[in-house]
Amino acid sequence: MAPQDRKPAIDGPRNRERHPGLAVRLWAAGAVRRTVRERRSLDEALQLSAPKAALGDADRSLVRAIAMVTFRRFGTIRRVLAERLSQGEWPDAGLLREAVQTATAQILFLDIPDHAAVDVAIELCKQDPQARHFAKLANAVLRRVAAEKENILARPIEGEDSPAWLLERWRQAYGPPAALAIAAQHAQPPSIDLTLFAPEAAKALDGMVEPLQTGSWRLRSDRAVTSLPGFADGHFQVQDAASAMPARLFGDLRGKRVLDLCAAPGGKTAQLIHAGAIVTAVERSAQRAERLRENLDRLKMQADLRVMDAMAVADGPYDAVLLDAPCSATGTIRRHPEIAWTKTLADILALATQQTRLLAHAASLVRPGGLLVYATCSLEPEEGELQIARFLGSHEQFRAIPVDGQEFGLASEAINPDGFLRLLPSAMTGIGGVDGFFAARLRRLA
Repeated sequence: MAPQDRKPAIDGPRNRERHPGLAVRLWAAGAVRRTVRERRSLDEALQLSAPKAALGDADRSLVRAIAMVTFRRFGTIRRVLAERLSQGEWPDAGLLREAVQTATAQILFLDIPDHAAVDVAIELCKQDPQARHFAKLANAVLRRVAAEKENILARPIEGEDSPAWLLERWRQAYGPPAALAIAAQHAQPPSIDLTLFAPEAAKALDGMVEPLQTGSWRLRSDRAVTSLPGFADGHFQVQDAASAMPARLFGDLRGKRVLDLCAAPGGKTAQLIHAGAIVTAVERSAQRAERLRENLDRLKMQADLRVMDAMAVADGPYDAVLLDAPCSATGTIRRHPEIAWTKTLADILALATQQTRLLAHAASLVRPGGLLVYATCSLEPEEGELQIARFLGSHEQFRAIPVDGQEFGLASEAINPDGFLRLLPSAMTGIGGVDGFFAARLRRLA
Protein backbone atom coordinates (compact mmCIF):
# COMPACT_ATOMS: atom_id res chain seq x y z
CA MET A 1 0.00 0.00 0.00
CA ALA A 2 1.39 3.38 -0.98
CA PRO A 3 2.03 5.81 1.91
CA GLN A 4 -0.55 8.27 0.59
CA ASP A 5 -3.23 5.54 0.69
CA ARG A 6 -2.71 4.66 4.33
CA LYS A 7 -5.62 5.49 6.57
CA PRO A 8 -4.70 8.22 9.08
CA ALA A 9 -4.44 6.91 12.62
CA ILE A 10 -7.11 9.24 13.94
CA ASP A 11 -9.99 6.85 14.51
CA GLY A 12 -9.57 6.36 18.24
CA PRO A 13 -11.80 6.90 21.28
CA ARG A 14 -9.71 9.86 22.54
CA ASN A 15 -10.01 11.68 19.22
CA ARG A 16 -13.74 10.93 18.97
CA GLU A 17 -14.22 12.37 22.45
CA ARG A 18 -12.11 15.49 21.81
CA HIS A 19 -13.54 16.11 18.33
CA PRO A 20 -17.20 15.03 18.01
CA GLY A 21 -18.05 14.16 14.42
CA LEU A 22 -14.45 13.34 13.48
CA ALA A 23 -15.10 9.63 12.94
CA VAL A 24 -18.11 10.41 10.74
CA ARG A 25 -16.13 12.82 8.53
CA LEU A 26 -13.16 10.47 8.37
CA TRP A 27 -15.42 7.66 7.24
CA ALA A 28 -17.11 9.83 4.61
CA ALA A 29 -13.84 11.22 3.25
CA GLY A 30 -12.26 7.77 3.17
CA ALA A 31 -15.21 6.32 1.30
CA VAL A 32 -15.13 9.11 -1.28
CA ARG A 33 -11.40 8.54 -1.77
CA ARG A 34 -11.81 4.78 -2.22
CA THR A 35 -14.74 5.18 -4.58
CA VAL A 36 -12.87 7.46 -6.97
CA ARG A 37 -9.38 5.99 -6.77
CA GLU A 38 -10.35 2.34 -6.74
CA ARG A 39 -13.46 2.80 -8.93
CA ARG A 40 -15.66 1.02 -6.45
CA SER A 41 -19.33 1.43 -5.78
CA LEU A 42 -20.02 3.83 -2.93
CA ASP A 43 -21.74 1.08 -0.95
CA GLU A 44 -18.63 -1.08 -1.17
CA ALA A 45 -16.34 1.83 -0.32
CA LEU A 46 -18.45 2.74 2.71
CA GLN A 47 -18.20 -0.82 3.95
CA LEU A 48 -14.44 -1.01 3.43
CA SER A 49 -13.83 2.39 5.03
CA ALA A 50 -15.99 1.79 8.11
CA PRO A 51 -14.32 2.61 11.44
CA LYS A 52 -13.46 -0.16 13.88
CA ALA A 53 -15.76 1.27 16.52
CA ALA A 54 -19.45 0.95 15.72
CA LEU A 55 -21.36 4.17 15.11
CA GLY A 56 -25.04 4.73 15.77
CA ASP A 57 -27.72 4.80 13.09
CA ALA A 58 -27.81 8.60 13.04
CA ASP A 59 -24.05 8.81 12.44
CA ARG A 60 -24.17 6.15 9.75
CA SER A 61 -26.95 8.03 8.00
CA LEU A 62 -24.92 11.22 8.14
CA VAL A 63 -21.89 9.48 6.64
CA ARG A 64 -23.99 8.27 3.71
CA ALA A 65 -25.62 11.68 3.27
CA ILE A 66 -22.23 13.42 3.12
CA ALA A 67 -20.78 10.94 0.63
CA MET A 68 -23.90 10.92 -1.54
CA VAL A 69 -24.18 14.69 -1.86
CA THR A 70 -20.45 14.94 -2.50
CA PHE A 71 -20.84 12.79 -5.61
CA ARG A 72 -24.22 14.22 -6.58
CA ARG A 73 -22.67 17.70 -6.74
CA PHE A 74 -19.10 16.63 -7.50
CA GLY A 75 -18.64 18.88 -10.52
CA THR A 76 -19.81 21.96 -8.65
CA ILE A 77 -17.68 21.12 -5.62
CA ARG A 78 -14.53 20.63 -7.69
CA ARG A 79 -15.14 23.86 -9.60
CA VAL A 80 -15.80 25.88 -6.43
CA LEU A 81 -12.60 24.60 -4.82
CA ALA A 82 -10.48 25.05 -7.95
CA GLU A 83 -11.64 28.66 -8.38
CA ARG A 84 -10.37 29.43 -4.88
CA LEU A 85 -6.89 28.08 -5.43
CA SER A 86 -4.18 30.03 -7.22
CA GLN A 87 -3.19 26.95 -9.24
CA GLY A 88 -6.65 25.38 -9.38
CA GLU A 89 -5.53 21.89 -8.33
CA TRP A 90 -5.35 20.46 -4.83
CA PRO A 91 -2.15 18.63 -3.86
CA ASP A 92 -2.41 14.85 -3.69
CA ALA A 93 -1.67 14.64 0.02
CA GLY A 94 -3.39 11.97 2.08
CA LEU A 95 -7.04 12.78 2.72
CA LEU A 96 -6.63 16.47 1.87
CA ARG A 97 -8.74 16.52 -1.30
CA GLU A 98 -11.49 14.36 0.12
CA ALA A 99 -11.57 16.27 3.41
CA VAL A 100 -12.14 19.59 1.66
CA GLN A 101 -14.55 18.08 -0.89
CA THR A 102 -16.78 16.52 1.75
CA ALA A 103 -16.58 19.66 3.89
CA THR A 104 -17.65 21.75 0.90
CA ALA A 105 -20.57 19.39 0.33
CA GLN A 106 -21.67 19.95 3.92
CA ILE A 107 -21.30 23.73 3.73
CA LEU A 108 -23.22 24.11 0.48
CA PHE A 109 -25.74 21.32 0.39
CA LEU A 110 -26.41 19.90 3.87
CA ASP A 111 -28.03 21.41 6.93
CA ILE A 112 -24.82 21.38 8.96
CA PRO A 113 -23.34 24.48 10.64
CA ASP A 114 -20.54 25.86 8.49
CA HIS A 115 -18.13 26.16 11.40
CA ALA A 116 -18.63 22.50 12.34
CA ALA A 117 -17.94 21.32 8.78
CA VAL A 118 -14.83 23.49 8.52
CA ASP A 119 -13.40 22.78 11.97
CA VAL A 120 -13.67 19.01 11.68
CA ALA A 121 -12.24 19.00 8.15
CA ILE A 122 -9.22 20.99 9.33
CA GLU A 123 -8.76 18.60 12.26
CA LEU A 124 -8.79 15.72 9.77
CA CYS A 125 -6.05 17.43 7.81
CA LYS A 126 -3.97 18.22 10.89
CA GLN A 127 -4.02 14.61 12.03
CA ASP A 128 -3.17 13.19 8.61
CA PRO A 129 0.65 12.98 8.17
CA GLN A 130 0.44 13.90 4.47
CA ALA A 131 -2.33 16.51 4.68
CA ARG A 132 -1.23 18.41 7.79
CA HIS A 133 1.13 20.66 5.79
CA PHE A 134 -1.86 22.04 3.89
CA ALA A 135 -4.22 22.54 6.84
CA LYS A 136 -3.91 26.34 6.73
CA LEU A 137 -4.65 26.36 3.01
CA ALA A 138 -7.70 24.14 3.52
CA ASN A 139 -8.90 26.34 6.36
CA ALA A 140 -8.65 29.53 4.29
CA VAL A 141 -10.41 28.03 1.27
CA LEU A 142 -13.24 26.43 3.23
CA ARG A 143 -13.91 29.60 5.21
CA ARG A 144 -14.06 31.48 1.93
CA VAL A 145 -16.54 28.92 0.56
CA ALA A 146 -18.71 29.41 3.64
CA ALA A 147 -18.57 33.20 3.34
CA GLU A 148 -19.46 33.10 -0.36
CA LYS A 149 -22.10 30.36 -0.10
CA GLU A 150 -25.03 32.51 -1.20
CA ASN A 151 -23.34 33.60 -4.41
CA ILE A 152 -22.09 30.08 -5.13
CA LEU A 153 -25.57 28.60 -4.84
CA ALA A 154 -27.09 31.34 -7.00
CA ARG A 155 -25.06 30.24 -10.02
CA PRO A 156 -26.98 27.94 -12.44
CA ILE A 157 -25.78 24.33 -12.58
CA GLU A 158 -26.05 23.87 -16.38
CA GLY A 159 -24.80 20.32 -16.41
CA GLU A 160 -21.57 20.82 -14.49
CA ASP A 161 -22.38 17.98 -12.08
CA SER A 162 -22.06 15.51 -14.94
CA PRO A 163 -18.67 14.66 -16.50
CA ALA A 164 -18.24 16.51 -19.79
CA TRP A 165 -17.77 13.34 -21.82
CA LEU A 166 -21.02 11.82 -20.54
CA LEU A 167 -22.95 15.04 -21.04
CA GLU A 168 -21.71 15.22 -24.62
CA ARG A 169 -22.85 11.64 -25.25
CA TRP A 170 -26.33 12.52 -23.98
CA ARG A 171 -26.36 15.63 -26.19
CA GLN A 172 -25.58 13.46 -29.20
CA ALA A 173 -28.18 10.84 -28.29
CA TYR A 174 -31.07 12.97 -27.05
CA GLY A 175 -30.32 16.60 -27.95
CA PRO A 176 -28.87 19.46 -25.86
CA PRO A 177 -32.07 20.37 -23.92
CA ALA A 178 -32.67 16.73 -22.93
CA ALA A 179 -29.04 16.28 -21.90
CA LEU A 180 -29.22 19.27 -19.56
CA ALA A 181 -32.54 18.04 -18.18
CA ILE A 182 -31.00 14.64 -17.46
CA ALA A 183 -28.04 16.27 -15.69
CA ALA A 184 -30.34 18.51 -13.67
CA GLN A 185 -32.38 15.52 -12.53
CA HIS A 186 -29.24 13.66 -11.50
CA ALA A 187 -28.46 16.52 -9.12
CA GLN A 188 -31.69 15.89 -7.22
CA PRO A 189 -32.30 13.21 -4.58
CA PRO A 190 -34.49 10.41 -6.00
CA SER A 191 -37.99 9.52 -4.93
CA ILE A 192 -38.84 6.09 -3.56
CA ASP A 193 -41.32 4.01 -5.54
CA LEU A 194 -43.16 0.87 -4.52
CA THR A 195 -44.61 -2.06 -6.42
CA LEU A 196 -47.63 -3.40 -4.54
CA PHE A 197 -48.48 -7.11 -4.44
CA ALA A 198 -51.38 -7.31 -1.98
CA PRO A 199 -54.85 -5.81 -2.57
CA GLU A 200 -54.91 -4.37 0.94
CA ALA A 201 -51.51 -2.66 0.60
CA ALA A 202 -52.79 0.59 -0.91
CA LYS A 203 -55.39 0.99 1.82
CA ALA A 204 -52.85 0.30 4.57
CA LEU A 205 -50.52 2.90 3.04
CA ASP A 206 -53.25 5.49 2.51
CA GLY A 207 -51.85 8.99 2.92
CA MET A 208 -48.26 7.77 2.61
CA VAL A 209 -48.20 6.91 -1.10
CA GLU A 210 -49.71 8.22 -4.30
CA PRO A 211 -50.44 6.20 -7.44
CA LEU A 212 -48.44 6.81 -10.61
CA GLN A 213 -49.95 6.44 -14.05
CA THR A 214 -47.53 3.59 -14.77
CA GLY A 215 -48.95 1.37 -12.01
CA SER A 216 -46.27 2.05 -9.41
CA TRP A 217 -46.78 4.00 -6.18
CA ARG A 218 -44.60 6.88 -5.01
CA LEU A 219 -43.79 7.17 -1.33
CA ARG A 220 -44.67 10.55 0.19
CA SER A 221 -43.85 9.67 3.78
CA ASP A 222 -40.60 10.23 5.69
CA ARG A 223 -40.99 6.91 7.47
CA ALA A 224 -38.40 4.22 6.91
CA VAL A 225 -39.62 1.73 4.32
CA THR A 226 -39.09 -1.18 6.69
CA SER A 227 -41.45 0.42 9.21
CA LEU A 228 -44.32 0.88 6.74
CA PRO A 229 -47.44 -1.27 7.28
CA GLY A 230 -47.24 -4.39 5.16
CA PHE A 231 -43.48 -4.45 4.62
CA ALA A 232 -42.82 -7.38 6.95
CA ASP A 233 -45.80 -9.20 5.44
CA GLY A 234 -44.41 -8.90 1.92
CA HIS A 235 -47.18 -6.69 0.58
CA PHE A 236 -44.83 -4.52 -1.49
CA GLN A 237 -41.26 -3.99 -2.61
CA VAL A 238 -39.14 -0.93 -3.29
CA GLN A 239 -38.74 -0.57 -7.06
CA ASP A 240 -38.33 2.52 -9.19
CA ALA A 241 -41.24 3.13 -11.55
CA ALA A 242 -38.93 2.78 -14.56
CA SER A 243 -37.44 -0.48 -13.30
CA ALA A 244 -40.95 -1.89 -12.91
CA MET A 245 -41.77 -1.46 -16.62
CA PRO A 246 -39.80 -4.28 -18.38
CA ALA A 247 -41.53 -7.15 -16.56
CA ARG A 248 -44.92 -5.64 -17.45
CA LEU A 249 -44.16 -5.81 -21.18
CA PHE A 250 -44.84 -9.56 -21.28
CA GLY A 251 -48.57 -9.20 -20.69
CA ASP A 252 -50.44 -12.31 -19.50
CA LEU A 253 -47.96 -14.75 -17.92
CA ARG A 254 -50.36 -17.04 -16.05
CA GLY A 255 -49.02 -20.57 -16.07
CA LYS A 256 -46.16 -19.70 -18.42
CA ARG A 257 -42.59 -20.85 -17.97
CA VAL A 258 -40.40 -17.76 -17.65
CA LEU A 259 -36.62 -17.39 -17.37
CA ASP A 260 -35.22 -14.36 -15.55
CA LEU A 261 -31.53 -13.96 -16.33
CA CYS A 262 -29.21 -11.83 -14.17
CA ALA A 263 -32.08 -11.74 -11.72
CA ALA A 264 -30.74 -10.19 -8.49
CA PRO A 265 -31.85 -8.34 -6.46
CA GLY A 266 -35.16 -9.87 -7.54
CA GLY A 267 -37.56 -7.00 -8.13
CA LYS A 268 -38.49 -8.16 -11.61
CA THR A 269 -38.47 -11.79 -10.48
CA ALA A 270 -41.15 -10.93 -7.94
CA GLN A 271 -43.22 -9.14 -10.57
CA LEU A 272 -43.08 -12.18 -12.85
CA ILE A 273 -44.14 -14.49 -10.03
CA HIS A 274 -46.95 -12.14 -9.03
CA ALA A 275 -48.13 -12.17 -12.66
CA GLY A 276 -48.64 -15.94 -12.40
CA ALA A 277 -45.49 -17.17 -14.10
CA ILE A 278 -43.47 -20.24 -13.19
CA VAL A 279 -40.12 -18.54 -12.80
CA THR A 280 -36.57 -19.75 -13.07
CA ALA A 281 -34.26 -17.03 -11.73
CA VAL A 282 -30.57 -17.16 -12.59
CA GLU A 283 -27.87 -15.17 -10.80
CA ARG A 284 -24.12 -15.74 -11.05
CA SER A 285 -23.12 -14.07 -7.78
CA ALA A 286 -23.79 -16.19 -4.71
CA GLN A 287 -23.96 -13.08 -2.55
CA ARG A 288 -26.49 -11.38 -4.83
CA ALA A 289 -28.45 -14.62 -5.16
CA GLU A 290 -28.76 -14.77 -1.38
CA ARG A 291 -30.16 -11.26 -1.38
CA LEU A 292 -32.66 -12.34 -4.04
CA ARG A 293 -33.66 -15.32 -1.91
CA GLU A 294 -34.15 -13.10 1.14
CA ASN A 295 -36.35 -10.72 -0.86
CA LEU A 296 -38.51 -13.55 -2.15
CA ASP A 297 -38.79 -15.01 1.35
CA ARG A 298 -40.09 -11.70 2.68
CA LEU A 299 -42.56 -11.47 -0.21
CA LYS A 300 -43.58 -15.11 0.42
CA MET A 301 -42.81 -16.02 -3.19
CA GLN A 302 -41.00 -18.98 -4.68
CA ALA A 303 -38.82 -19.39 -7.75
CA ASP A 304 -36.39 -21.96 -9.07
CA LEU A 305 -33.27 -20.02 -8.06
CA ARG A 306 -30.05 -21.09 -9.73
CA VAL A 307 -26.64 -19.73 -8.83
CA MET A 308 -24.85 -20.01 -12.15
CA ASP A 309 -23.59 -18.09 -15.15
CA ALA A 310 -26.42 -17.05 -17.46
CA MET A 311 -24.42 -18.30 -20.43
CA ALA A 312 -24.55 -21.82 -18.98
CA VAL A 313 -28.35 -22.10 -18.93
CA ALA A 314 -29.35 -24.78 -21.43
CA ASP A 315 -32.78 -26.13 -20.46
CA GLY A 316 -34.96 -24.07 -22.80
CA PRO A 317 -37.14 -23.35 -24.53
CA TYR A 318 -39.08 -21.00 -22.28
CA ASP A 319 -42.34 -19.21 -23.02
CA ALA A 320 -40.67 -15.94 -22.10
CA VAL A 321 -37.17 -14.74 -21.21
CA LEU A 322 -36.25 -11.53 -19.41
CA LEU A 323 -32.66 -10.34 -19.75
CA ASP A 324 -32.02 -7.38 -17.48
CA ALA A 325 -28.43 -7.25 -18.59
CA PRO A 326 -25.39 -6.05 -16.63
CA CYS A 327 -24.77 -2.49 -17.77
CA SER A 328 -23.06 0.80 -16.96
CA ALA A 329 -26.16 1.82 -14.92
CA THR A 330 -25.91 5.44 -16.03
CA GLY A 331 -29.70 5.57 -15.79
CA THR A 332 -29.43 5.19 -12.01
CA ILE A 333 -27.02 8.07 -11.33
CA ARG A 334 -29.77 9.73 -9.25
CA ARG A 335 -29.47 6.83 -6.79
CA HIS A 336 -25.78 6.05 -7.30
CA PRO A 337 -24.16 9.39 -8.16
CA GLU A 338 -20.65 7.96 -7.98
CA ILE A 339 -21.34 6.08 -11.24
CA ALA A 340 -20.91 9.32 -13.20
CA TRP A 341 -17.36 9.64 -11.85
CA THR A 342 -16.22 6.01 -11.87
CA LYS A 343 -17.46 4.66 -15.23
CA THR A 344 -15.52 5.14 -18.47
CA LEU A 345 -16.24 4.76 -22.15
CA ALA A 346 -14.17 1.58 -22.06
CA ASP A 347 -16.55 0.21 -19.42
CA ILE A 348 -19.55 0.97 -21.62
CA LEU A 349 -18.03 -0.71 -24.68
CA ALA A 350 -16.91 -3.77 -22.70
CA LEU A 351 -20.37 -4.16 -21.19
CA ALA A 352 -21.96 -3.79 -24.62
CA THR A 353 -19.86 -6.70 -25.86
CA GLN A 354 -20.97 -8.80 -22.89
CA GLN A 355 -24.59 -7.83 -23.53
CA THR A 356 -24.34 -8.97 -27.16
CA ARG A 357 -23.29 -12.45 -26.02
CA LEU A 358 -25.96 -12.63 -23.32
CA LEU A 359 -28.69 -11.44 -25.68
CA ALA A 360 -27.81 -14.03 -28.32
CA HIS A 361 -27.85 -16.79 -25.69
CA ALA A 362 -31.10 -15.57 -24.17
CA ALA A 363 -32.67 -15.65 -27.63
CA SER A 364 -31.70 -19.31 -28.04
CA LEU A 365 -33.78 -20.15 -24.95
CA VAL A 366 -37.06 -18.69 -26.25
CA ARG A 367 -39.61 -21.04 -27.82
CA PRO A 368 -41.13 -20.19 -31.23
CA GLY A 369 -43.92 -17.74 -30.58
CA GLY A 370 -42.40 -16.77 -27.23
CA LEU A 371 -41.27 -13.35 -26.02
CA LEU A 372 -37.87 -11.95 -25.17
CA VAL A 373 -37.55 -8.69 -23.23
CA TYR A 374 -34.14 -7.06 -23.13
CA ALA A 375 -33.61 -4.27 -20.60
CA THR A 376 -30.82 -2.11 -19.20
CA CYS A 377 -30.77 0.75 -16.71
CA SER A 378 -28.39 2.63 -19.01
CA LEU A 379 -28.70 5.85 -20.96
CA GLU A 380 -26.06 4.75 -23.47
CA PRO A 381 -27.27 3.77 -26.98
CA GLU A 382 -24.63 1.02 -27.23
CA GLU A 383 -26.40 -0.73 -24.38
CA GLY A 384 -29.90 -0.11 -25.72
CA GLU A 385 -30.99 0.97 -29.19
CA LEU A 386 -27.78 0.00 -30.99
CA GLN A 387 -27.66 -3.32 -29.18
CA ILE A 388 -31.14 -4.29 -30.38
CA ALA A 389 -30.51 -3.01 -33.91
CA ARG A 390 -27.48 -5.31 -34.19
CA PHE A 391 -29.43 -8.20 -32.71
CA LEU A 392 -32.36 -7.88 -35.12
CA GLY A 393 -29.93 -7.55 -38.02
CA SER A 394 -28.42 -10.95 -37.21
CA HIS A 395 -31.49 -12.82 -35.87
CA GLU A 396 -34.10 -12.91 -38.61
CA GLN A 397 -36.36 -15.18 -36.57
CA PHE A 398 -37.12 -12.32 -34.16
CA ARG A 399 -39.37 -9.32 -34.64
CA ALA A 400 -39.77 -6.26 -32.44
CA ILE A 401 -43.19 -5.87 -30.83
CA PRO A 402 -43.68 -2.10 -30.36
CA VAL A 403 -44.65 -0.91 -26.90
CA ASP A 404 -47.93 0.98 -26.64
CA GLY A 405 -47.19 3.81 -24.24
CA GLN A 406 -50.86 4.45 -23.46
CA GLU A 407 -51.29 0.84 -22.37
CA PHE A 408 -48.63 1.36 -19.69
CA GLY A 409 -49.45 4.92 -18.70
CA LEU A 410 -46.41 6.36 -20.47
CA ALA A 411 -46.12 9.61 -22.38
CA SER A 412 -45.38 9.33 -26.10
CA GLU A 413 -41.80 10.56 -25.63
CA ALA A 414 -41.07 7.47 -23.51
CA ILE A 415 -41.39 5.30 -26.65
CA ASN A 416 -38.78 5.80 -29.35
CA PRO A 417 -39.58 5.63 -33.11
CA ASP A 418 -38.82 1.89 -33.19
CA GLY A 419 -41.35 1.17 -30.45
CA PHE A 420 -38.78 0.58 -27.72
CA LEU A 421 -39.13 1.89 -24.20
CA ARG A 422 -36.67 4.72 -23.56
CA LEU A 423 -37.28 6.43 -20.23
CA LEU A 424 -35.00 9.31 -19.33
CA PRO A 425 -34.43 10.52 -15.74
CA SER A 426 -36.06 13.78 -16.80
CA ALA A 427 -39.35 11.99 -17.56
CA MET A 428 -42.17 12.64 -15.08
CA THR A 429 -40.22 15.48 -13.47
CA GLY A 430 -43.50 16.93 -12.25
CA ILE A 431 -43.59 14.21 -9.62
CA GLY A 432 -39.85 13.77 -9.11
CA GLY A 433 -38.51 11.94 -12.18
CA VAL A 434 -37.60 8.28 -12.69
CA ASP A 435 -34.52 6.21 -13.35
CA GLY A 436 -33.25 6.00 -16.91
CA PHE A 437 -34.23 2.73 -18.58
CA PHE A 438 -34.30 1.00 -21.96
CA ALA A 439 -36.40 -2.05 -22.85
CA ALA A 440 -37.22 -3.83 -26.09
CA ARG A 441 -39.90 -6.49 -26.55
CA LEU A 442 -39.15 -9.12 -29.19
CA ARG A 443 -41.10 -12.14 -30.42
CA ARG A 444 -39.55 -15.31 -31.80
CA LEU A 445 -41.37 -16.26 -35.00
CA ALA A 446 -39.72 -19.59 -35.63
